[in-house]
Amino acid sequence: MWVGKVNSLWHTAFVDDVDPRPCSIASALGFLGEKWSFLVVRELALGVHRFDEIRRNTGAPRDVLTARLRRLEEVGVLERRLYQERPQRFEYRLTEAGRELRPILLSLAQWGDRWAPSPRVTVWEHACGAELELEHTCAACGGLVDGGNVRVKRYETATAAAR
Repeated sequence: MWVGKVNSLWHTAFVDDVDPRPCSIASALGFLGEKWSFLVVRELALGVHRFDEIRRNTGAPRDVLTARLRRLEEVGVLERRLYQERPQRFEYRLTEAGRELRPILLSLAQWGDRWAPSPRVTVWEHACGAELELEHTCAACGGLVDGGNVRVKRYETATAAAR
């Protein structure tokens, strides 16, 4: 396989085909792995459902937004619903799969508040009234999950997982 632009430099090199680690993260990023997709999901999670409002709030070019909406619909993250007959106009709603991305977006926002160079612009409030400070916990024991206290139990190939 030939690779081209890497970082801001141009490199041309032959890279042997590799057998990458089976990974759910890589699979998810295969269709969500760029900013416009995440920003579309953000807008839908915040209750913005119409194309022009999503475009305004994300800053996405029309063609890019159209492509991302179609792709997210194809993979089951959102669904398109007709809200006007003439002319036909649609709004977009998160599916169950899309709604499950909300905690991931909140985690990403919290990380951005701590580590991104731009200043914090959004303060999230939990239903209890407290400012949101997300912590990931184990459903079985309630212990904090920080990444340093987990390990891979096993890898399954896509074929084995489908059985």
